[in-house]
Amino acid sequence: MLKIAVFASGRGSNFQSIIDHIKSGEISAEVKLLISDRQQAGALKRAEHENVEHVFIDPAHFETKADYEKELIGLLKNAGVELIVLAGYMRILSPVFVKEFKNQIINIHPSLLPAFKGLDAQKQAVDYGVKFSGCTVHFVDQGMDTGPIIKQAVVEVKADDSPDDLAARILKQEHKIYPEAVKLIAEDKIEIEGRKVKILKEEK
Repeated sequence: MLKIAVFASGRGSNFQSIIDHIKSGEISAEVKLLISDRQQAGALKRAEHENVEHVFIDPAHFETKADYEKELIGLLKNAGVELIVLAGYMRILSPVFVKEFKNQIINIHPSLLPAFKGLDAQKQAVDYGVKFSGCTVHFVDQGMDTGPIIKQAVVEVKADDSPDDLAARILKQEHKIYPEAVKLIAEDKIEIEGRKVKILKEEK
């Protein structure tokens, strides 16, 4: 059974979606640990409600980012974590951390990458005037939102959309495709070939 750690800085709705799919039996995995860098993060409360081990680790208590990440790595190794799921985690992981867990970290971004990387992707999409946006699940590499793409979902951008309107509709799709991506990994149905992610079919 795949052992997962979730990193979250906010409300934790994607964490909840993944937990719900695990509880229903759709995903054969266990969330061993939820880690947050914000003491008031809603994700911590969700984890407590779901009886998932959870911890707030304040980056400000460490002299360097390297020290902070060393603490994270120790926790993850002790828990036997095989997959790290970033769910609204608002910190950029260092190349050292990413290398330590090569092809074991995934993220969801609220745009159709490679378009609108970084913060406020929904506002970027509305301001640019695109007709479609969406969300992307990808492996994390050493760039910003540049890793190999696992799954994407398309969302129409309406003429009168505010960034919040668009974000709400994109979030519904995030809650669908993020658990789907975790399920593929749990079932060992993914291969990475260069920049491309190959989804393996069931043998007939």
